[in-house]
Amino acid sequence: MSDHDPLYRRHRFPAEIIAHAVWLYFRFPLSLRTVEDLLAARGIIVSHQTVRSWAEKFGRAFANDIRRRASGRLGDKWHLDEAVVSIRGKKHWLWRAVDQDGFVLDVLVQSRRNAKAAKRLIRKLLKGQGRAPRVIITDKLRSYDAAKRENMPGVEHRSHKGLNNRAENSHQPIRRRERIMKRFKSRRHLQRFVSIHDPIANLFHIPRHAISSNHHRELRAEAMNIWATIARA
Repeated sequence: MSDHDPLYRRHRFPAEIIAHAVWLYFRFPLSLRTVEDLLAARGIIVSHQTVRSWAEKFGRAFANDIRRRASGRLGDKWHLDEAVVSIRGKKHWLWRAVDQDGFVLDVLVQSRRNAKAAKRLIRKLLKGQGRAPRVIITDKLRSYDAAKRENMPGVEHRSHKGLNNRAENSHQPIRRRERIMKRFKSRRHLQRFVSIHDPIANLFHIPRHAISSNHHRELRAEAMNIWATIARA
């Protein structure tokens, strides 16, 4: 994408700087002010408010492109989990689904931890993935049973706390960001952030099991090339 592309039109900074700032913010657990400082160290003077606006506008466009590229390519074993998030003193629940390789399938912020919320997550997953999974793995929360029976009765369901470490571990990057950002400001803020963060994290997620260091470097280089194509910088 050149600087004449409509997405970059009327922006003072060139595409490669904007794309780099967005990459820094979503790829690493950095605050907006830290990204501002990192850019300043390279002679690029931009405010953290500008970094925020870039993250929201361009991050969403990049995340949507990544989702389209990943359509139909993610795994058929779904690990589902929910984690509590406190927003302005009120409990919310971050419902998350990842596949067997740790790629995030979808995330949904909801105010309840019940069967209705579980059904909403599963319906969103089925719509987004375009197919039912081979198996779902959850903790012992009974709401998943009701949601599965109604929306995908033929799918195998394994319910065991010890089986679901993959989904539970996938919450950790958001926990780190929650501390850095001094908590999320609203349910909408959290949903907006994870909907951009997780597809970008997927692009750079390289499962480390059973691959050589050379293969790992190749996959990392491929991810960077895809990012450059998406950002068109």
